[in-house]
Amino acid sequence: LSPATARIEGACEGVNVVNLLASQWGEMFTNVGDFDGKTTFGTRESGGDGEHLVRVGTENRQHVLGHLSLLGYEGRIISPLCSGGPDESAMGDAVEILLTEWARRCKEQNGLVVMPHIPIYSMESAAAVVEGLIDAVEMVSWGNMYGGLNPYSLVHWYRYLNSGYHLPAAGGTDKMAQSTAVGTVRTYARIPEGREFTYDTWKEAVCGRETFVTYGPLLEFSVEGAFMGGTVQLPPSGGALDVSWEAASVTVPVTQVELVVNGRTAETFRFEGKRQHGNAGRGRGGGQRERGSCRLQADRSGWAAILVRGCYPGKTEVVAAHSTPVMIRVGDAPLYVEADALSILEQIEGSMAYLDTVGTRADDRVYKRMRMVLGAAHRKLHNRMHQMGRYH
Repeated sequence: LSPATARIEGACEGVNVVNLLASQWGEMFTNVGDFDGKTTFGTRESGGDGEHLVRVGTENRQHVLGHLSLLGYEGRIISPLCSGGPDESAMGDAVEILLTEWARRCKEQNGLVVMPHIPIYSMESAAAVVEGLIDAVEMVSWGNMYGGLNPYSLVHWYRYLNSGYHLPAAGGTDKMAQSTAVGTVRTYARIPEGREFTYDTWKEAVCGRETFVTYGPLLEFSVEGAFMGGTVQLPPSGGALDVSWEAASVTVPVTQVELVVNGRTAETFRFEGKRQHGNAGRGRGGGQRERGSCRLQADRSGWAAILVRGCYPGKTEVVAAHSTPVMIRVGDAPLYVEADALSILEQIEGSMAYLDTVGTRADDRVYKRMRMVLGAAHRKLHNRMHQMGRYH
């Protein structure tokens, strides 16, 4: 896509923000000429309507260590765009930079760092999460209009949440062909009341974590008055929490809503046989609206989120939407699940093993720098586990 085409397609699909990502494919580079580190296409200042914006960022990639979406950063393009050889960078290229280093540079240049299409291409991003450099995790459509959110993506995200990393949900199409529409799966982020919608306020809203990712259904969700992305503090004895939610859809018929607590379904609301009706898109009523509430007993630190299932007529039921969780703090007890923390630690160890054995070795200075970066992240999580008495 060009920025102009991306803005037209975004406006047609009702998408307010399209992030168009430049990248590298061996010896070929795409959209690099559209990047200037400052221009947001579609603003009123640039002759647009101010409602449908396009910003060119980059997807920086390695075929083993992983991919990162670097959005809305300022200044010079973060290079190299790809590293480590085919099928991302050129044949024979050495591993010369880490995802963690790309993420740090993006943050220094006022950008938003998204971990895309998890769990695919996300091994070394574990180190970036531990270092606090990831702003959101992406649930991707992979060109499948009817596939819903990938359950493996959710499981991977839940591991980080269970380890205390409060990462908001984002949506991304990974649009590689015209068969995928802009905004097939998308992020909704709440901009605070009184703030003007701009690209910068959208970035701030994603960082503020009040987001949900969806194939169509819209969500509201709160726990004891704290909205999605917020935190509830309870005394050491724990307590009961009021949970409320609302879902509405004019596209995917909602069949089930689940309250997910620490990665497991704690409450289910089923809507058998319900289907949308009328023509809501033309303003003549129709669509579907569901709401519910329940009580949640919390005796340890954790998190709670809403998952929405839906089903097009004649299709398989899928995960159609998911909220960013509300974190629940019980006293000073940390949020920690040993098995999940160990899996994150093992991802970092795998990245170190790749540098040591399989990856094309850069010169000693570069190799030692990257090894120290990974070692620091590994040590940070390792020490945290030991401080909690978990000797793995």
